[in-house]
Amino acid sequence: MAPSGTLTSFRLPPLPTIREIIKLFRLQAVKQLSQNFLLDLRLTGGWLISAPEMSPPHPWGRGPGDLARTLWARVQDKIVRKAGNLTNAYVYEVGPGPGGITRSILNAGVAELLVVEKDSRFIPGLQMLSDAAPGKLRIVHGDVLTFKIEKAFPESLKRQWEDDPPNVHIIGNLPFSVSTPLIIKWLENMSHRDGPFAYGRTQMTLTFQKEVAERLTASTGSKQRSRLSIMAQYLCSVQQVLTIPGRAFVPKPENQVFASLKLFPFPEPRPRLTRQTSLHLHASFTQRKARSSPPPLTLGISGLLPIMLSVLAVIVLHAYTLRSSIIVDLRSKH
Repeated sequence: MAPSGTLTSFRLPPLPTIREIIKLFRLQAVKQLSQNFLLDLRLTGGWLISAPEMSPPHPWGRGPGDLARTLWARVQDKIVRKAGNLTNAYVYEVGPGPGGITRSILNAGVAELLVVEKDSRFIPGLQMLSDAAPGKLRIVHGDVLTFKIEKAFPESLKRQWEDDPPNVHIIGNLPFSVSTPLIIKWLENMSHRDGPFAYGRTQMTLTFQKEVAERLTASTGSKQRSRLSIMAQYLCSVQQVLTIPGRAFVPKPENQVFASLKLFPFPEPRPRLTRQTSLHLHASFTQRKARSSPPPLTLGISGLLPIMLSVLAVIVLHAYTLRSSIIVDLRSKH
């Protein structure tokens, strides 16, 4: 682990490409886990071609690619760059897979990168990165939904909620199957200031499939408005910072577009969200979409109470998110 007060300059040595890692370890995306590998070098950091007919340089510095090397430029991962300045930061990457984004985070000069990967097939490739970056990369073979991040980084990083954010970031390309339960969990953590937010207002830069991203960013009155958008916008600013075409991934997903969002907790105090509030919100939107539900008047008092609580939760959180958007708009004009 690098000392928190020491600025270091670090670059990974030459390594096999992500495509070669996939071939070397015979990795295949599992459809049931909604896995997609991000291979577009302009997004994950790599060699940016300046002539479309030329092939990338050979990873070991030999072969026909050598002649083209001067026409290529190493570029920072766009997703990582959107996270802001990561120099000497402590980064928590979720679901690194074969390590495409992981490489760019390491090259951004972080103090330490902690990755949590559930799929054991990816561990050998990540270990190769760890060997190439001594003391920089820590690998946890586990489930992000149960991992305790609040004790993973030094206590000295912790900040008061109203202060500047800690030098802690969360970055990840979230599979569709885990994205909703994970973001709900993190939003509840944010409300209670525990989990990743035990350090303070930890910033998140996360990549989602379009459907999830639209629900997180949906404005009041939008058809995409949901429990996710209300909870997220009640607690933090939500900004789409990058759109990623499906062709950047292997296998090419059925959902053609992905989006990277930046979520930054508000410094102003908010009444805490309870698990029950989240459930009421979920029930409210489920009832709205369920065309076959019986009319409320036929449910009786016991049946009406959950609906009334759900509606009240929606009204209160709508009011807060609307107030927050007005404040942000006024600040931007001044």
